Amino acid sequence: MFQHPALSKLPPFGALEAEIAHQRSRPRLRPGQIESAPPSTESVWSYPRPPRVEASAREARVEHRGRRVAQSSKTLRVVETSGAPVHYFPFDSVDLSALLPSEGEPAYTLCEWKGLAIYFDVIVGQSRVSRAAWTYPRPLDDLGQGYEQLKWRYAFHPAGLEACSVDGERIEPQPGGYYGGWVSSEIRGPLKGLPGSEGW
Repeated sequence: MFQHPALSKLPPFGALEAEIAHQRSRPRLRPGQIESAPPSTESVWSYPRPPRVEASAREARVEHRGRRVAQSSKTLRVVETSGAPVHYFPFDSVDLSALLPSEGEPAYTLCEWKGLAIYFDVIVGQSRVSRAAWTYPRPLDDLGQGYEQLKWRYAFHPAGLEACSVDGERIEPQPGGYYGGWVSSEIRGPLKGLPGSEGW
């Protein structure tokens, strides 16, 4: 495993209980208009909150500057209300030599459902994409939703990377820059990350 400098900075979850409770209890808005989702498509407004973890047999792939960074047909897909799916790759399906622990602040981010995420830069040749990958070294498991399965699996933010694809289809990044969802042709929105969507 990586000796990630952020690991020594992760606080115990007991110190985060109030923030986690606050984030979980926040009321969420829904947009006035939601796209129709005909058969063979998925509305992000049919996804649950708390998010669901589900196995995916679809071939997910991450490439940068012609190098395969990750590829697997055994990802875990996390789906959550208002966001595009995120694929978490098994440890052994990732080219770890292309990842370098990210430095700087914040050292980690908190998801009120999944726990504390730490970040990695993707480096291929002279190209370095900051905070392009993340993992949960200590996922939360208090809700019985299976988030512990995400431990040391890696997700990739498609923005800035050369190509991310699912079953050969090149996906688009979720709008807004912060969220790492993979938007494929079957996904219907509107998606969190658009202007005015902060309360979704």
